[in-house]
Amino acid sequence: MNLTAELFPLAWHLAAVLGSVGAAVWVGWTAPWRRLADEHQLHAVLAAAVALSLLWSMKAGVYPGLNLHLLGAMACTLIFGPQLALLVLALALAGVTLNGSLAWDAYAVNFLLMAVFPVFIGRAFFRLMEHRLPHHFFVYIFINAFIGAAFVVLCEGALASLCLYTAGAYPAELLLSDYLPFFLLLGFSEAWISGMVLTVLVVYYPEWVSSFDDSSYLSKK
Repeated sequence: MNLTAELFPLAWHLAAVLGSVGAAVWVGWTAPWRRLADEHQLHAVLAAAVALSLLWSMKAGVYPGLNLHLLGAMACTLIFGPQLALLVLALALAGVTLNGSLAWDAYAVNFLLMAVFPVFIGRAFFRLMEHRLPHHFFVYIFINAFIGAAFVVLCEGALASLCLYTAGAYPAELLLSDYLPFFLLLGFSEAWISGMVLTVLVVYYPEWVSSFDDSSYLSKK
């Protein structure tokens, strides 16, 4: 996405700053910071932030703000939990901003649309599937990691289009024809990458994945 500040009026930016501060307070208050005392977990968080910064820098688009790039929010949510996932995405967004792909005055808007919203949608999707479907390894991988990642990207595209239209940045016809449909292709790519990453981690490093429990997903299966 990498939305530019000029696409939104001042009131949107002020609201985004308030929302971002609220999310930061929630993360600071509830995040499992003790996990970062493990150097492997800390390195994983930092490596994920660097990887996402690189992925977000590789984007395609023809109009300002109408960029497409992989998101990684669902994978981060499943691996780190929602609080640390927001930390990873915040660091990744800071990296993209520092390398000149974004301006700091658009940070709050992008943080809400590219981090806060996708993480909470991903977490809600995971909790719903966990409640409704059997706890099975293949359910975890194909439903949560594959389908969940695609679902989050599609929701992200719908919300971004709605915000751009509501803010008066672009007409609905252009968004529906030249922007929103491409999230179907992006969702497919996101699903494959998220699924492969989670598959490797739960097979070789299940202790790194906060949402995966061996006793729940593998015992007696």
